[in-house]
Amino acid sequence: MLLWIWIAVVVAALVILIAAAVRLLGRLSGLRRAAAKLRRRQADAMKLQEKALALQETVLEVQRRAEMTQSRLAAVRR
Repeated sequence: MLLWIWIAVVVAALVILIAAAVRLLGRLSGLRRAAAKLRRRQADAMKLQEKALALQETVLEVQRRAEMTQSRLAAVRR
């Protein structure tokens, strides 16, 4: 009789352990998807940062040309 009680306790513990493992694996797959999404967003952010730097360089070049044109225009007006 005592053997059946021990078997029942072990079976109950295994059922609880398996249920916890299944829930944990479900959460891990969600975390895996979230991590992949974050990596994609990080890559997109890096691309945007590169484009922003290129745009900043273009703006600086346009500003330099505008200043040069203004100085030439001022020289012509004199």
